Amino acid sequence: MDRQAELPAAAFRRTDETPDEQFYRQPRFVTHIDEGAIAAVTGLYREYFPAGGRILDLMSSWISHLPPEVEYGEVAGLGLNRAELERNPRLTSLEVQNLNATPHLPFTDHSYDAAGITVSIDYLTDPVAVLRDLGRVLVPGGPVVISFSNRCFPTKAVAVWHTLDDAGHLQLVQHYLEAAGNWTDIVALDRSPRSARGSLTGDPLYAVVGRAKG
Repeated sequence: MDRQAELPAAAFRRTDETPDEQFYRQPRFVTHIDEGAIAAVTGLYREYFPAGGRILDLMSSWISHLPPEVEYGEVAGLGLNRAELERNPRLTSLEVQNLNATPHLPFTDHSYDAAGITVSIDYLTDPVAVLRDLGRVLVPGGPVVISFSNRCFPTKAVAVWHTLDDAGHLQLVQHYLEAAGNWTDIVALDRSPRSARGSLTGDPLYAVVGRAKG
């Protein structure tokens, strides 16, 4: 059973239901999390992405937060704004596609070794369909790193995201991967930058990691 069906359709509505292409028409050459959270994302990619591998940056923009010292065989970016993608120095190829309109990815089976979705999972209106197709695109055992914080474009984030706290977001994203049915070894991580006393030093950073089934 598709577990996303357990959530009402209203859970995936947005305050702003105008076409996403319209909202993202103007490029935004800004970062959406602070330096500490960005470093945490880079650390996750350093940990999970194989050097020399084929990397898919899903819902990409002008920066991919990949570790600068690591070389990859390929870095493909899929996003909504061509100008942002063309500015991204790490991309070796790019695709412009609205995943809310077309959740099927334009890539062949097992064509990438790892994938990242950075601070964007909250904007997907059919996340299970996207993640299920992503599982097809990755090699067996290939990781997806889905990272997020507590910041977003509120009018474009789905309704259910607004009803949950940080722990709820972690559970929700785990639920998406489980519902997709082709992911294993799913783990939830808190990589928020903290002081020696354990207090947050800036934006929090959470991630859910899964591996594509063979």
